[in-house]
Amino acid sequence: MKRIIWLAALLLATFGRGQDLNDLFISGLDDAERFANDYLRPVQEAGIYSVSNGWYNTADAKPLGGFEISIIGNLTGFKNKDDKKAFVLDPSDYDNLDFVDNPGTPRQVSTALGDIEDVRVFVEDENGLLREEFELPSGLASEDFNFVPSGYIQASVGLIKGLEVKARFLPKIKFDDDAEIGLFGAGIQYEFTKLLPADKLLPVAISAVIGYTGMNGEYDFTDSNVIDGSNQRIDASFNTWNFSAVISTRKIPVINFYGGIGYITGKSDIDLLGEYVVSSGPFQNTYIDPFTVSNDASGVAATLGTKIKLGFFRINVDYNIAEFSTLTAGIHFGFR
Repeated sequence: MKRIIWLAALLLATFGRGQDLNDLFISGLDDAERFANDYLRPVQEAGIYSVSNGWYNTADAKPLGGFEISIIGNLTGFKNKDDKKAFVLDPSDYDNLDFVDNPGTPRQVSTALGDIEDVRVFVEDENGLLREEFELPSGLASEDFNFVPSGYIQASVGLIKGLEVKARFLPKIKFDDDAEIGLFGAGIQYEFTKLLPADKLLPVAISAVIGYTGMNGEYDFTDSNVIDGSNQRIDASFNTWNFSAVISTRKIPVINFYGGIGYITGKSDIDLLGEYVVSSGPFQNTYIDPFTVSNDASGVAATLGTKIKLGFFRINVDYNIAEFSTLTAGIHFGFR
């Protein structure tokens, strides 16, 4: 459970990268919002893929009354995804923002996943008399993080022949009085091979799995801001679906193998809330609940994994290959 709490804290810090956008308000609201969309999009996409995984560890549905309680952790990597760690900022697309070095020339800058540092920009008034400089934010890779984590508790119960229902949750957890995160989800699994008269003789099982996950987190960074104001915070929400076809072995006593092909889709909203008072530079203003960054992601995903069963205790590990690939590990207790 402590590891799940650690994953939750790290996940919220990952999606709380919006606090790094404070300086952008110096260049005006439109520029800040434009930058935020490009900066946060990759971490929102990675989060969607991360929380969508872990819905199954076998295609063999539990019998009536069979159950399993699981602790599951996901690590969604982006170490080699250079296209998600940077984007091209073209000053001509911005109203006021430009680079200190080689102004007017497009260049790559960091996303919330990236590691490009020391990029200085400026804004100035029409006469060039009032000028303000600041540094663009870098991302997680600059802090030696190359993955987006997620974790939760999951329960599965067998019902009528071939049908299994699932639920996952992470109760609302608060960290250091300035952050909290919670997760919930529900899913079903139906094993088609249970319809066959000799299904118990088959060496494999085939199932369909549908799972929904919703995650909400809030991160208050009022005390760590550069821009003056109050009640400054990030409110992040993720809503995802996983539709998968799964096949697995089921006649080997201790270890079995499974694989799946599926489709993941989801949407993420990151609200930048609170009061932001710009008191320096040429565009001084006060912004209340300035904007929401909304992004979605979807794509085909393939999973390969193995599960070891030792009485009531089981463990599984699988790797999900997708736009953002995910390593999943679970510890399970149950009866089937």
